[in-house]
Amino acid sequence: MRDQNLETPTTLPIRRDPACPFDPPPELTRLGESQPLTRLAFPDGHVGWLVTGYDAARAVLSDPRFTARPELKHSPLPRPNVRPGGHDKPPAPGWFAGMDRPEHTRYRRLLTGQFTVRRMKALEPHIARITADQLDAMAAAGPPADLVQAFALPIPSLVICELLGVPYGDHAFFEEQTTVVVNMDSTEAQAMTATGNLSGYLNDLVRQKRARPTDDLLSSLITESDLTDEELTNIALLLLVAGHETTANMLALGAFALLQHPHQLAAFRADTALTETAVEELMRYLTIVHLATPNRAASADVEVGGQIIRKGETVVMGLPAVNRDPGQFADPDALRLDRTDARHHLAFGHGVHQCLGQQLARIEMRIAYRALFDRFPTLCLAVPAAEIPMREASFVYGVWQLPVTWEQA
Repeated sequence: MRDQNLETPTTLPIRRDPACPFDPPPELTRLGESQPLTRLAFPDGHVGWLVTGYDAARAVLSDPRFTARPELKHSPLPRPNVRPGGHDKPPAPGWFAGMDRPEHTRYRRLLTGQFTVRRMKALEPHIARITADQLDAMAAAGPPADLVQAFALPIPSLVICELLGVPYGDHAFFEEQTTVVVNMDSTEAQAMTATGNLSGYLNDLVRQKRARPTDDLLSSLITESDLTDEELTNIALLLLVAGHETTANMLALGAFALLQHPHQLAAFRADTALTETAVEELMRYLTIVHLATPNRAASADVEVGGQIIRKGETVVMGLPAVNRDPGQFADPDALRLDRTDARHHLAFGHGVHQCLGQQLARIEMRIAYRALFDRFPTLCLAVPAAEIPMREASFVYGVWQLPVTWEQA
């Protein structure tokens, strides 16, 4: 058993190589090649751990001795992610992502019934219609187009709005507020203000639906549970942000990656059987939840990967390196849409906090990628790849814009 407590800790590597926008930060990759856990220095002086090994990440995320409670964790970033109540306080009612058992179990059980595979499959025709409508509008407008605004952002926004019962006419408001929340360049005051704006909007919506329930997830939670308005507001906030921010960035960044890998794109276009594995491989290869999320704190001394993690130490998941672990994935730095091991990725997390809406996200990506490249067989970048602005300072990685063009019939 090794003890790295006397070693000089590193800081979280976040700087990527501009020439390799799809790869993890080089220093994170280097750490992942040398050992599964590394001592990590935090801005507040805390010293914890960075996990870059696949087995170690699964061990931490599945072990109940590691807590998700925000007030027990330290952030490795200058500005912690913002949520209702603040990052150094217990989670607000309904904010189940920051809870442990049994509180987390209570909320998770209420929501699991709303996100069953069967229910998500039933949404497929609806998602296909939304996707077709967006592509029709894009084609009618003609090239060039920003694929983020024309395709990647509106599809998941429309889906999650209709699922929750949020009027899509208000989507510009919550998209703008969400961008402020997840951008590390925002000050903490700006992020807290944006979070408050979203919470206020959703609290009003909850009260409207309590008075007049409609056919949507939020109304179902109101009529089928004893959740308070505060709980419902925070659940809606969590689902709304997670439901469009991550999927929108995956759709745009995944399209960018495919356009930069023409042989893989040609194989995808030629074989519909690749659709499912392509989505899993893009999730693994890109790992858009890239800045220190999720992280945990040890509630007891625990041995992981040959190291003793002491009680109170925060453990950060370096997921971009974890999903490129050569011990788990063959030729991990290559984008291979036909690989059979991609489905073991941890891009959706692992354990009791694994992404609740992962099946919905998968369905959206399968439908949207296939429809995009079938509809526009000559789609290509409208600017050099080096000019694509990347979301490096956002908690969710992606592109700010993706200018594309195509040959018109």
